[in-house]
Amino acid sequence: MSTADIGLIGLAVMGSNLALNIAEKGYTVAVHNRSAGRIDEHMADAKAQGLDGNTIPKYDLAEFVRTVKAPRSIIIMVKAGKPVDDMIEQLLPHLEAGDAIIECGNSLFTDTQRRFDYLKPKNIGYLGVGVSGGEEGARHGPSIMVGGSKEQWHNAEAVLTAIAAKFNGESCCAYLGEGGAGHFVKTIHNGIEYGDMQMIAEVYGVMRDGLGMSPKECADVFKEWNKGPLNSYLIEITGHVLDAVDDQTGKPLVELILDKAGQKGTGVWSAIAAQQMGVPATAIEGAVAARSISSRKSERVAAEGIYGKPNRAKTEVTLADLEKALLAGKIVSYAQGFAVIAKASEENGWALPLATIAKIWRAGCIIRSRFLDQMASAYDKGEAVNLLVVPDFVEIMKDSHPSLRKVVAAAAVGEFPMICLSAALSYFDSYRQAQGTANLIQGQRDFFGAHGFEIEGRGTDLHGDWPSTLGN
Repeated sequence: MSTADIGLIGLAVMGSNLALNIAEKGYTVAVHNRSAGRIDEHMADAKAQGLDGNTIPKYDLAEFVRTVKAPRSIIIMVKAGKPVDDMIEQLLPHLEAGDAIIECGNSLFTDTQRRFDYLKPKNIGYLGVGVSGGEEGARHGPSIMVGGSKEQWHNAEAVLTAIAAKFNGESCCAYLGEGGAGHFVKTIHNGIEYGDMQMIAEVYGVMRDGLGMSPKECADVFKEWNKGPLNSYLIEITGHVLDAVDDQTGKPLVELILDKAGQKGTGVWSAIAAQQMGVPATAIEGAVAARSISSRKSERVAAEGIYGKPNRAKTEVTLADLEKALLAGKIVSYAQGFAVIAKASEENGWALPLATIAKIWRAGCIIRSRFLDQMASAYDKGEAVNLLVVPDFVEIMKDSHPSLRKVVAAAAVGEFPMICLSAALSYFDSYRQAQGTANLIQGQRDFFGAHGFEIEGRGTDLHGDWPSTLGN
């Protein structure tokens, strides 16, 4: 008998927490996992939380599918890549026309588009859904970015809307467009997240090495900043991370963590997508590069042995400067991310709603912050694609970019690595100058003989009469 409102396959931490979230919201969820033991563990968790009454464990895949009411919506929470394709093939013999597979992992959006196109002729819907918020978000309310079949979205809309985070009573869940739209937006979300985290780390580096502050002192500053314009989830948790003490040694935990940052691919994908579309996203690219450099620990140790330790004298930068520099950098990072989304919308015919995206990022997701409400308002008014020319953000940047400039300059002199904040400043300076230096580049390209250039008022595709004695 079909009694479940929705099905979910894959009961690792994220999948299990999503299933508990669904059950807690009053919906009946059928659950399945390749490992029967994990199903038993999930049911024990559900029982402990009083949610086993809304949870139906099924150990057989065919029986699991039959348990879900038609038209079926089945969430899969498996590792991105081939495991997703394998699970689709396993499900297909048991599905009927009108059913939908909802893939909530971090898949590459082109893979999602391919799967959408593959299943469409079979009358099986495919939703590529970005879920942000980590384990805590999955359990208590993530930000949910839906792409794929609009018809099948409506079948799952009530459940997905209910389990999403809420901001002033509004659900942080929205349908964004067909094919890979949802997973693309989640990819760029993660790219912005990379930039945000790297900028915070760079500011922490100045506090630690330039101002001589202890982790506890840094934590207190970030907690204070979280009460002001920088109010955001990442600033909040930074305070907690810096405050944590290792139980075994009594030392600040952050001082014991190896300085090698991992990455799962979404930051790289966002940087590649931006490059392919010709949209500058230097903050994202810088953050990806910084993580790659951090992973080369042995090389860095060897290089320090060759060049010597950085000569980091006390810096004259103030905490007020660092706060404003971080604010300016974050705005640039968001501006670049939304510009990438806008271009992808144009190229893929998605009509991505920028205001809606800003709204569903206001709660639940990793990059939620105070000024996303201002961004949503700006896009609702149709003020601009690039946030750097939106009046509200123009005023913030005018006030904060001198501090960003001061911090980056001090970092260069004081030998503090600042890949992301310096990239943000360079982008800002390049974006706001009417007369750049690309005229020389165009002249150089034309000298090669393969390109023309434009002279204002005299037309395009003109070639210079270069001296014949020069050349190869």
